[in-house]
Amino acid sequence: MAQTTRRPAPRYGNRPTMKDVAARAGVGLKTVSRVVNDEPGVTPDTERRVREAIAALGFRRNDSARVLRKGRTASVGLILEDLADPFYGPLSRAVEEVARAHGALLINGSSAEDPERERELALALCARRVDGLVVIPAGDDHRYLQPEIAAGMAAVFVDRPAGGIEADVVLSDSFGGAREGVRHLLAHGHRRVGFIGDMPRIHTAAERLRGYRAALAEAGITPDPEWVSLGVTDPQRVRDAAHAMLGGPEPVTAVFAGNNRVTVTVVRVLAERVRPVALVGFDDFELADLLDPGVTVVAQDAAQLGRTAAQRLFGRLDGAAHEAERFVLPTRLIPRGSGELPPAL
Repeated sequence: MAQTTRRPAPRYGNRPTMKDVAARAGVGLKTVSRVVNDEPGVTPDTERRVREAIAALGFRRNDSARVLRKGRTASVGLILEDLADPFYGPLSRAVEEVARAHGALLINGSSAEDPERERELALALCARRVDGLVVIPAGDDHRYLQPEIAAGMAAVFVDRPAGGIEADVVLSDSFGGAREGVRHLLAHGHRRVGFIGDMPRIHTAAERLRGYRAALAEAGITPDPEWVSLGVTDPQRVRDAAHAMLGGPEPVTAVFAGNNRVTVTVVRVLAERVRPVALVGFDDFELADLLDPGVTVVAQDAAQLGRTAAQRLFGRLDGAAHEAERFVLPTRLIPRGSGELPPAL
């Protein structure tokens, strides 16, 4: 019976070192270092032996020493609110592309909308010596990052400003976009417009509520308190809020939804009703144009948010030393049918 050659079991956690490579190739550590770092002074035959040893052992260079010499890790962190939210897909991809163009690795994680988890994740990334952070904040106190920033780490905030520190921030025009969306409903004859939004402590939710109120005030309308509902974006909470607004003797005839998750739940609620209700949502979402009617939205450019933030981050890392700045990117109203429905008789 033919014998088979068994490969040694992998030694998990015990990666081959330059010393192992040197022993296998029969050379000194300095020679291995020169080959690994593409430095001159090694004969072709010796280089071949070293590279064969590297391939046989599966050796990879440990960049920790190079980090200590250069003071940079060529890595940046991205802290998102929720990795499952489709809004963050193009944003994350844009940050990654900018990082890649600068020869840097992107490490991302989710705060799950928990300020304490955001803090733990941010400090864990700092402990791993990332050069900078792009943060979609869950909390409103970021003083814990002040020592890291003072030590040379760059930080840029996206979608919501930092709390308690001066830092660059890249925002969408939540106020202007919401005002435009509600104005659109008013222009189609609505006078009772409901607003369902996220938790009021969140910057974007507060700004979109402010835009909603501004549009109604411009039209001389004082909203009934029953027309406004803020809270978690849990589908049951949103469903209950929508049913409450749409019931009673004087229901709302239109709804402005504060983000994509709210909009999707409201679409499901409206699909159960016979009488049509107009809808405009903040944030575009997949298949919004294929529904009947298509969902009118105030769209923000998530990719441009990520790209602008990452470019600002690497600008800081390349030596830009000006004061912290606030960048506000425009939104765009996309009429598709749901926002153009007139009030039901």
